[in-house]
Amino acid sequence: MSRIVVKCGGAVADAAAGAVLALADAGHEVCVVHGAGPQISQEMERFGIAVEFLGGRRVTTPAGLAVVRSSLAAVNRALCASLGPRALGLGGDEIGLHAVRVESLGLVGEPLPSRPPAVVAALAAGRIPVVAPLAVGPLNVNADDAAAALAVGLDADRLVFVTDVPGVFHDGAVLATIDAGEADRLVGDGTFEGGIVPKLRAAVAAARRGIRSEIGETAVLG
Repeated sequence: MSRIVVKCGGAVADAAAGAVLALADAGHEVCVVHGAGPQISQEMERFGIAVEFLGGRRVTTPAGLAVVRSSLAAVNRALCASLGPRALGLGGDEIGLHAVRVESLGLVGEPLPSRPPAVVAALAAGRIPVVAPLAVGPLNVNADDAAAALAVGLDADRLVFVTDVPGVFHDGAVLATIDAGEADRLVGDGTFEGGIVPKLRAAVAAARRGIRSEIGETAVLG
């Protein structure tokens, strides 16, 4: 039996339930971390709050943080409902996910490797913890980074990113593999932009700690 952290974006949260349940039914311990990017942006626009990203991470004001929390809570409830009675919804800030504040982004944190007792207990009981990516503070944390931090802290065997794209595209094709050094180079020279950047950075961080990391069909190698 292996321990797997699955990160699913807000755009594919409901669709990811089948993949998560398949892993759990195969006997794996599965911890889910979800985002709510589209939902947060839509709600911020509705309330007249500026939507701004730097390096793929959302700039978060106090007003924005309230929207982040409510949007994450809604996605968490919906995903838990899709997963069924084994799911256990958890807020990262409530279970001890810690982060270092990134002042330039407002109320945003860079998550630290964490092993929340609530997650460990849920896995031991055969549950599927579903974690909303907030950190103690509270601070908004990127869901990709939160998934990597939990994967490292939980000594996970795999980190799986479920996305609305088949994998990492480069030169017109989906890559079967990409090593950490190449990923760093391509991110650094601006080849990759937008949402794939934090995913790659998170996958690289986990891969370098010996965790098998996959973004769709692309394996990220340490």
